[in-house]
Amino acid sequence: MRLNRRNFATTVGTLAVLPVFGRAEPPIRAAVIGATRRGDYGHGMERVFQHRQDVTLVAVADADATGLAKALKSSGAPKGYADYRQMLEREKPQVVVIASRHTDQHHAMAIAALGMGAHLLLEKPFVTTPAEGDAILALAERDGCRVAVAHQTRLDGSVTELVKRQSELLGELLEVRAWGKQDAARAGGEDMMVLGTHLFDLMRLFAGDVRWCQATVTQKGKPITRASGRITSDWVGPVAGDRVNAQFGFSGGALGTFTSGHPWKAVLDPWGMELLGSQGMARVVMDGTQRVYVRFGSQWGKDGKTVAWAPLVAPAAKMTGRKPVVPNGYVADDLLEAAANRCDPACSGKNGLAVVEMVMGVYQAALKSARVNFPLADRGSPFSL
Repeated sequence: MRLNRRNFATTVGTLAVLPVFGRAEPPIRAAVIGATRRGDYGHGMERVFQHRQDVTLVAVADADATGLAKALKSSGAPKGYADYRQMLEREKPQVVVIASRHTDQHHAMAIAALGMGAHLLLEKPFVTTPAEGDAILALAERDGCRVAVAHQTRLDGSVTELVKRQSELLGELLEVRAWGKQDAARAGGEDMMVLGTHLFDLMRLFAGDVRWCQATVTQKGKPITRASGRITSDWVGPVAGDRVNAQFGFSGGALGTFTSGHPWKAVLDPWGMELLGSQGMARVVMDGTQRVYVRFGSQWGKDGKTVAWAPLVAPAAKMTGRKPVVPNGYVADDLLEAAANRCDPACSGKNGLAVVEMVMGVYQAALKSARVNFPLADRGSPFSL
């Protein structure tokens, strides 16, 4: 039995637990690479297969002995390794989860896992630079491996319902406005790379590929320079600026904006995005439990503007299997189905690379004080450390 490609716009949130390969095949061998105190295990990534009877988690690798013991208990894996390369060589997993939130390790881990012929699920952000992503995807393409990145909001039921009904509810998409979490510690460049990547992925989902970017990025009121890059506690590559204002042009014709700066948090919170169409608007609220609201038209009365927002609820689908124990379980399901059908998953490495390219495009445009076009010619980091 081979799976047919399912439509996640109607089935996300209620995925059945079905064999990825034929019933006579042995369970799929999966392994997890974590890094305690170097990004740990983001968002339950060591448990993304616990709901699937057709997947066996054979091992976890973590150089920290205490962290490894904890991960083994959490994941239920029978074996632990201090060296992930040794784990890959001995266990020969078919699917590898790269769980660390510290993105500087992703490239080396991904290249090693792809060298063993494994499909990949990586915590976001995907990579620190477009060049790293280019190398990973080229190797995956050569060997027929599938790569997924944990941008799980793309598979949220209300988000996929909005995608399905976008023309009906919004009409022509004119503008997308996104803003980060903007907490005092991370507002600006770090917010853009750590959390803004989720928003950039959704912007592309609704508006299409990015064609150009122009931006202003400042630190304490002064424009950033190539020497402004800094490393943060979550090692996601060099970031810069405590305020970001960026504008994007999309292939569908819409304009997009992204804003992150702590002074705006009070009026823009919670973080998320709004989509402005010719017939209506939608708001995606990103406060841990994704919600989507829609409204139509606008009126002004004697007491000011009246706006009625209504929640968009995805229709319930019949449950035929166990639900993932963590949100990224849906990303894992999608990856396994894509591997079985030899196609890209919804949360693909290509989409993960595109949002990293958007981040680098913001910095390049700010440093040049000029519009930059996509795809970026410069695939590295714009900062020198």
